[in-house]
Parts: sequence; C-alpha cells; structure tokens
Amino acid sequence: MSDTQTLVPAEQMVATNKAHFPGESAQYRRARNALLVEEIELRRQIERVAAQRRALPEGGEIPKDFELVSESGVAGLSSLFGEKDTLLVYSMMFGPQRTAPCPMCTSFLAAFNGEAVNLRQRVAVAVTARSPIERLLEFKRQRSFAHLPFVSDGSGEYTRTYVNAEDADVPGFAVFTRRDGVVRHFYSGEMSGEMADPGQDPRGAPDLDPMWLMLDLTPGGRGKDWYPKLDYGDR
Repeated sequence: MSDTQTLVPAEQMVATNKAHFPGESAQYRRARNALLVEEIELRRQIERVAAQRRALPEGGEIPKDFELVSESGVAGLSSLFGEKDTLLVYSMMFGPQRTAPCPMCTSFLAAFNGEAVNLRQRVAVAVTARSPIERLLEFKRQRSFAHLPFVSDGSGEYTRTYVNAEDADVPGFAVFTRRDGVVRHFYSGEMSGEMADPGQDPRGAPDLDPMWLMLDLTPGGRGKDWYPKLDYGDR
C-alpha cells in the first residue's frame, strides 16, 4: 500500500456491506458494522507496519558463521539458507535444563510445520534450540514435524547473540538475509515481557501462532488462564 495512495474512508466502505444473518437484531448489525470499520483500520495498520519493517535499513553482518549441529552434522548458519536469500529462524524453549519442550513453542511449531512447505518456496526456515541434536530429532519425530529442519546450538553462541545475551530459556524469532555471500541480520522480535500492557499476557505482534488469532475471533477470546499443552490424553 503506497503512502501516496488515497484510501476510501473505512466508514464509506462499510456502507457497502450487504451481510445480514438470520435472527440478528438491528443492535447487532450496528455493532458489527462498527467493528468492521475497526477491522478495516486494523488491516491498514498491519499493512503500514509491514511496509515499515520491509523498509528497515541494512542490518548488521553476523559476527561469525555460527557453528550449529544439524541432522547431518556440523553446519554453519549460512548453510541453512540453501539456495534462498532469506532465512527464518525460530529458537524454541527446549534447553538441556528442561524435562520437556515448551508447550507454547510446540503449539507454534505445529502451525509452522504445516506452512513450511509453502514458506520454503520463497524462504529457508530452521528451528534451533540449546538441547543436543539427538534430543531435538526425537522431539521432531514424536511431533511429526517433517517439514522443519532442526539444528542444535550446543555452544549457545547463536542464542546469546540473537535470542538472549544471558542465555535465558526464552523463545526467539529472527530473519537473516544473504546478499553477495554476506549474511546480515534483518529482523528479530524485540517485545519483551516488560513491554506488555497491564493485564496482558506477554507476547509480540503480530502473533506467530495462528491459534491465538483464531481464539481472538471467539466470544471467550484467549482467556486468562488457558495455555496449550503437550498432550491432552485421549483425543
């Protein structure tokens, strides 16, 4: 969306809305159309933020080609690009101190795995964690995450550089680019827990896990005390 583009006011666009469902009251329709105005404005805000993100100045060159361990052996960060010029890296909470992987990270990775086939048409993707590669591959097998390459950051150098300087057990998401053989950091999620609004569960924006976006469409919303689990017993 161009900054010079003249947009039709959202209220004017909503005036063309012909949606009407059985049994709805006039009060419902007024409230729903008012919400539709806000949804249009939200869509435009998302577009503006995405354009601002794409326009970021060139990021810093990575200080070294971080040594990671993949299913096939030692691999530098640069090798994860394959033939692509952009790499998405999700760092999950599954360090050697954990008895089990983070359920929230696992929830996101379930969605990420489903979309990886599509994403890999345009970008490279990878998942890293601090646990040994054998542990990560067993997790991958158990969850059937066939489309996600897992790599172990055994030394913690990558994690301390691009996820958390104290090597804390926190998630991270980073985007890297490669131009003329030079790998640069492009973007990382930087919203910390200290940036959460009052009463809000700490999270970045936009949400990476579509589960939360779907719950936002329901009367109960996200709730205040529900989180995904690794297992729900009989399904």
